[in-house]
Amino acid sequence: MVFSEQTYSVLVVSSAQKFNEVLTQMLPGPEYYPVTFVGNAAAARREMVSRTFDIVIVNSPLPDDMGTRFAIDATGRTGTVALLLVRAEMFEQINEKVVPQGVFTLAKPISSQTLQQSLKWMVSARERLRKLEQKATTVEEKMEEIRLVNRAKWILIEQLNMTEAEAHRHIEKQAMDRCVNRREIALGIVKTYT
Repeated sequence: MVFSEQTYSVLVVSSAQKFNEVLTQMLPGPEYYPVTFVGNAAAARREMVSRTFDIVIVNSPLPDDMGTRFAIDATGRTGTVALLLVRAEMFEQINEKVVPQGVFTLAKPISSQTLQQSLKWMVSARERLRKLEQKATTVEEKMEEIRLVNRAKWILIEQLNMTEAEAHRHIEKQAMDRCVNRREIALGIVKTYT
């Protein structure tokens, strides 16, 4: 998949109007959509409750908070990548605190080119998280199938007095004969006997 085919939802938490204008120009509609701007951490938290964002950009300090805790909390949500922009004199201290939590950090002032490059890094990180989420989903589905097949085997053992090996063979053979997966056979057994 090419990144440009994907669309990334963005939450920008910034009270600086000039920064917001510059960022609006950098976040073109097709790749970054929707882009939501809020001016403080409280509004950002309300936005995060109502929906999930792929990318969160926090321009620190905010009127009601430093923004550090919000950036850390944002990365705790599944699939969200956060960038925290901080004053140069505070960069080392804050960077040390947030990097272990998965927050990208940049010192201000920042050039448009560096910000554009950072957006590309965030897209890359988001894609990596997306792949991990897909793998986790696949593993969960496989585990659910194993649990269902095991349940069906125990039903066959109890109801038809089969051994575990016979129950296993029965499910495998039925799946091959009917050209379906073991999950469908197991589901049928569970429905029939319960």
